[in-house]
Amino acid sequence: MWELFEPVVIGMGYDLIEIEHFPNPKHGVLRLYIDKEGGINVDDCSSVSRQVSALIDVEDPVRGQFNLEVTSPGSDRPLRRLQDFQRFTGSLVKLKTVMPLEGQRNFKGRLLEASEEVLVIETDTEELSLPMGAIEKARIVPEY
Repeated sequence: MWELFEPVVIGMGYDLIEIEHFPNPKHGVLRLYIDKEGGINVDDCSSVSRQVSALIDVEDPVRGQFNLEVTSPGSDRPLRRLQDFQRFTGSLVKLKTVMPLEGQRNFKGRLLEASEEVLVIETDTEELSLPMGAIEKARIVPEY
């Protein structure tokens, strides 16, 4: 789906942050997270929703019934691309790995460094280097 939606979203002047698909026979959801410099408002979401809806009508990339939601990434935004991790270096993050590393899959710490190969986070007790390819999900933890 990235290959289909990302060029449209970028062409409209936004970044596509994440795509979530929750299939369900009656109440499925396809959610796109978008962002731009200065943030997102309701009109931005509506514009992208109209364009993506038209594309979905033509390409039919998702089976079954679903609601399309276009939203901002919020303060607990997902991190997916290397540039996302690099942009938010210094932030508190929650990570989930594909397979257990050192006996665990869930990690929380301050993001110190991000490269194509490794993420370095500082937990309450240690500094950890996690392989970038092992990250299944990552999110910012809001600090108020």
